[in-house]
Amino acid sequence: MAGGVPIVAPTLASGFLRGKQLVFPLSLVISLFFLWGFSYGLLDVLNKHFQTVLDITKLQSTGLQVVYFGGGYLLFSPIAAEVMKRKGYKITILMGLSLYSLGAVFFWPTAHFSTYEHRIASFGGFCACTLVIACGLATLETAANSYAVVIGDPASASARLQFCQSWNGVASFIGPLIASKFFFTGKNEHSLVNVQFVYLAVSAAGVAIAILFLVTKLPEVSEEMLNSSTTENFGTDEFGNELGQGPLYKQYNMIFGFIAQFCYVGAQVTIASFFINYATENATFSSAQASNLLSYALITFTVGRFIATALATIFQADFLLMVYSAIAIALNAVICSAKGNAAVGVLIAIFFLEAPMYPTLFTLGTANLGRHTRRGAGILVMGVSGGAVFPPIQGAIADSVNTRISYVVPLVGFVYVFGYVTFHWLRTGRNIMRVKDVIGAFPAPYGVDGVVEIHAPKDVKVEEAELSRSS
Repeated sequence: MAGGVPIVAPTLASGFLRGKQLVFPLSLVISLFFLWGFSYGLLDVLNKHFQTVLDITKLQSTGLQVVYFGGGYLLFSPIAAEVMKRKGYKITILMGLSLYSLGAVFFWPTAHFSTYEHRIASFGGFCACTLVIACGLATLETAANSYAVVIGDPASASARLQFCQSWNGVASFIGPLIASKFFFTGKNEHSLVNVQFVYLAVSAAGVAIAILFLVTKLPEVSEEMLNSSTTENFGTDEFGNELGQGPLYKQYNMIFGFIAQFCYVGAQVTIASFFINYATENATFSSAQASNLLSYALITFTVGRFIATALATIFQADFLLMVYSAIAIALNAVICSAKGNAAVGVLIAIFFLEAPMYPTLFTLGTANLGRHTRRGAGILVMGVSGGAVFPPIQGAIADSVNTRISYVVPLVGFVYVFGYVTFHWLRTGRNIMRVKDVIGAFPAPYGVDGVVEIHAPKDVKVEEAELSRSS
């Protein structure tokens, strides 16, 4: 139809956007980071609210995390990646925003028709809505992280993506702040009415951003440009052998890195999921106060990300993470044994230590995979499924013993992370200060926070990467 909305965007067959050209596309991408940060911040608060209103157990409440990380991120991310490869970034983003808004608006009828007599069925309805939202967010992460990397100068890709991610952190602590006012005060503490209005607003925000993307001629990145920007297959050792030689199942560093990522994400998610329970049962805080404290913990996480990024320019990544995980283990042990308000302060400190773990583990696990790099990156992303496994285990322990003792579950996760990074540090030269010889970097697929950098050990000769391929 004449005068219709332009769907097909101009393609960047080569080159990238610079300066002012980047401002508007990057601003739209930042809005996506804000959306899923806000939604994740609300997710952990809903655990406690549903326990109160629907009278469900801690174990049952973790169904939200199971469908969010297991159903959305584990199962739907590969589908989103295939759509992105075939249809491009813009169509993928619009699909993600549609699913996100649809899942959010379904919270309205689910909350409206919820009754105490049918509370389990009502909670199942909320889990179904959360699953649709998670599929949308998984789609947005798959597209937005990668797009933020490839749309601009590769030399500044890491800084550009870190800037976008900072808005994710900002939004994640706004969610609990809103929840403390609308979910846990007065009559709202035992009602689902305000849940309807909050998620109706979330749906409206998703629709508004989708309209912006729909009417914007967002530059696309051609498949040829993506193929020419990777550094797969070009690194060789001193004998001329290609890095990552051998079948994928023999890339043991990647396999152990996947397990470390699984354990870390599981620990991160379950620590946040039971934060409000810990603060109300193990200290003297109300649910509203605990929700505010959770937002402060997420602010701490955001600040920790900036500080860890600065430290990573000085210290070697595996050494830095070894120190962080060792301190996390010590503080987690305190959480399991201490009582009172001070113990909640220690729990907040854990969020600071979590900040660099995901991107660092991803980088370590995908290093020197050569021709297996893209598949290995996809496997590392599946480590997010730890967020669907750890919370039910902790919920079962919290129901049978108490929440304080249940925090031994994330402790196990941090112990494995410490073991992995310590072995990696011992095996790769025991460097304390950052090694600056880098073979190359490429955008992490499936919406991972960061850029994969492959560092050259002292005994490795780096062949010059031939980025232009003959057709």
